[in-house]
Amino acid sequence: MNLIIDVGNTYTKIGIFEESKIIYKNKIEQHRFKEAIQKIKEEYPLITDAILSSVSNIAENHITYIKNLYNTLILDHLVEMPFKNLYETPSTLGIDRLALVAAAVNQFPNKDVLVIDAGTCITYDFKNKKEEYLGGAIGPGVRLRYESLHNYTAKLPLLQVTDPKNHIGNSTEEAIHSGVVFGILHEINGVIEEYCNIYTDLTVILTGGDAHFLSKRLKNSIFATSNFLLEGLNHILAFNNSK
Repeated sequence: MNLIIDVGNTYTKIGIFEESKIIYKNKIEQHRFKEAIQKIKEEYPLITDAILSSVSNIAENHITYIKNLYNTLILDHLVEMPFKNLYETPSTLGIDRLALVAAAVNQFPNKDVLVIDAGTCITYDFKNKKEEYLGGAIGPGVRLRYESLHNYTAKLPLLQVTDPKNHIGNSTEEAIHSGVVFGILHEINGVIEEYCNIYTDLTVILTGGDAHFLSKRLKNSIFATSNFLLEGLNHILAFNNSK
């Protein structure tokens, strides 16, 4: 069994895998880290290996704690990947994006795949049929757009994510919802179409916290999955353990 830990900006996601099958998943607040891991240790004593990925600051004592419990791989840009990384500045590439590409390699081998992660930011990552990672794009996510409208203007309110009723907003609130949500939908559809013009047999994956909200509104054919990043981390761990 493998323990998969993804430390994000707000929450830590935890998964347990038996080979390639996820059997447990949870999302915890950062201050409950040790408590959650201790509970997992008691309930899943067969776990031997772990991988820890962090796009945020994680306390050193938490890293030490995991290392003392399991054979632990700390993910960084020096860890060997199951694909060829052609990114010009690999040391600046977010390790969460590496995990998403690893999942694409594992689940869609020898295919052109675009992975869209709709979280705090919206990231686009592409790997080709030769299992080469070429790069992608980064843009602001749904909530970041709502917050920026409020924070960088004098009078626009901070709104919760809401499905807009119409493209034409007939109030300030409706105009904000229309601008944010339809703006993102048109952006994603446009990016997909640009890739499809070059790669005619493109597989598109949509994941991240806002994937469910966005997927039913996108016109392009996509695979929406909530576990893609955890699955990628598990594949990276298995790939390194097989050497």
